[in-house]
Amino acid sequence: MTSSTTLRATELARNARYALSFAARTFREDPLWLTVQAVRRAPARLRGPLTRALRIAPEPSAPHALAQLLSGDQASAAREAAELLSGEHGPRGRRVGAEVAIAVGRADLLDDAAVDGPASYRAAWLRGDVDVIEKALATGADDVPLGLRSQVAALQPALRPIPQAAARPFGAPAVATAPAAGSASARPAPGLRSSTIAVLHHLTNSLPHTQSGYTLRTHSVLTAQRTAGIEALATTRPGYPLTIGSLGARSTDVVDGVPYRRLIPRRTTTDPAARVDAEARLLADTARAAGAQVLHTTTPSATGEVARRAAGILGVPWVYEVRGLPEETWAASHPTPEARARAAASRRHDLMQAKETELACAAHAVVTLSATMRETLIGRGVPGAKITVAPNGVPAELLATRHPEPPDARTRLGLPEAFTIGSVGSIVDYEGLETTIHAVARLRADGHDVRAALVGDGVARPGLQRLVRSLGLDAHVTLPGRVPRDAALTWLAALDVVLVPRRDHSVTRLVTPLKPVEAMAVGRPVLASNLPALAEAVGGAGVLVPPADAAAWAGAVARLHTNPEHRAELVSRGRDVASGRTWGRNAETYAAMYRGLLGGNA
Repeated sequence: MTSSTTLRATELARNARYALSFAARTFREDPLWLTVQAVRRAPARLRGPLTRALRIAPEPSAPHALAQLLSGDQASAAREAAELLSGEHGPRGRRVGAEVAIAVGRADLLDDAAVDGPASYRAAWLRGDVDVIEKALATGADDVPLGLRSQVAALQPALRPIPQAAARPFGAPAVATAPAAGSASARPAPGLRSSTIAVLHHLTNSLPHTQSGYTLRTHSVLTAQRTAGIEALATTRPGYPLTIGSLGARSTDVVDGVPYRRLIPRRTTTDPAARVDAEARLLADTARAAGAQVLHTTTPSATGEVARRAAGILGVPWVYEVRGLPEETWAASHPTPEARARAAASRRHDLMQAKETELACAAHAVVTLSATMRETLIGRGVPGAKITVAPNGVPAELLATRHPEPPDARTRLGLPEAFTIGSVGSIVDYEGLETTIHAVARLRADGHDVRAALVGDGVARPGLQRLVRSLGLDAHVTLPGRVPRDAALTWLAALDVVLVPRRDHSVTRLVTPLKPVEAMAVGRPVLASNLPALAEAVGGAGVLVPPADAAAWAGAVARLHTNPEHRAELVSRGRDVASGRTWGRNAETYAAMYRGLLGGNA
């Protein structure tokens, strides 16, 4: 048996041991929930046949509701869950209806339903009613799922001592002072390299198992840091990617030369506090073996807490990168205005915000994506002197590459020739992509030959497909789903104008997306919602439009459609903005921050 065969056998045995430990514990606790999650995480090649088989059952029924969930049709799944929860389909129907309702984010469907046990606690968690769970735990309830126990415990202030090494091998870290973004002193000297700094990035998820804005930014950061001479490698949260169904995962995935190491415990731990400590020791062991001088982690707080404790064990400085505001993203994910308002006013929201602030204040340095987010963190009590802004960027080669003109790109993709608008990225509710579809309907009614392409996948895609059909736009709006990373650039190049019509939520006001910067680098004009974070992202090089105002969006597109000179001006200004936001420049900023943390010992 070769060494590679032996290694692979060891990996698979480790994966099986952890997966069986998790499955056995969860089956004893809540077999129905485990079944629903296993079905949802089935490989794509199995989900199709499984969905078709479940759809043979009558409607409404438990199997048919699961089929709707598997197909991604959240509205139909919610509708069928409501019928099952009515009480006319027996206890099993109610239980399945409850799990389906929770899976599609509709905890409100359980408000008047006779459902108790684990599903009732999951609904309370989804609504943000942490008090319900805490009261049950205080009275000794034994049916609160372990996952919820852990999540509630993770949001509590750090009452347990944070591990601290007896001595820091690099001396007490000196926090780097970060001037306001854009000031001359905030920009490190060109050509700064760091051949001796070893940094371990501890992540929530990563390529190749998860493709999202989070993982693409991470990969770009790691690639640029390694190019700049920083010894950057990454670990992912313990149990990932087995926890998302990738049971054949390797111990280390190498993507474009970047190693992503997997932290797989021997078994699951039932005590939440013991689990965090065990995960911190696992991370610390990996970081020590890698010779890491700095731990660099990201939101959310569950990832940050493990890194904080591991850094204490090692006696090294740690960085908290605030990629977003998790409590606002969670609140914005609710499907109705009433549910969003309820979530924003909930105790869970308050606990999440307090925990994120606690970690940012505890870190030796903080990185965030924009001046808007920097000011928000300062307003929460995080010292501005330790906050560095590293905005979303693009590879320098993206600016240097000659991209096809829209008609040529459309030819490569087999798309009809017409003025085409749209976007490439995640398809979730707060992106507001229904505004693009309504704008196309208005434009075509006014005689403009305009099409749209909305490239990507996400929970909102089935609803957008239904909207397209209801407006009779099947021949004029394309939703091709998720495409490979290389193909995504061709789709972006095929757009005459890129639209970023985000809805007006707290999260969209504060968090800057990557997509407008990429669009400007490829040479495409950008229309974006008139929100603070998007105004900062386009940097005066795009057109700002009121959110959710389809008439205003249609008018803005029409003006660009009929004015090629204005489009060319936006392209020129956009490339100027994008050229100042490259991952290489960010790597120099990171290197300066790491050097400051190490007190000149690197």
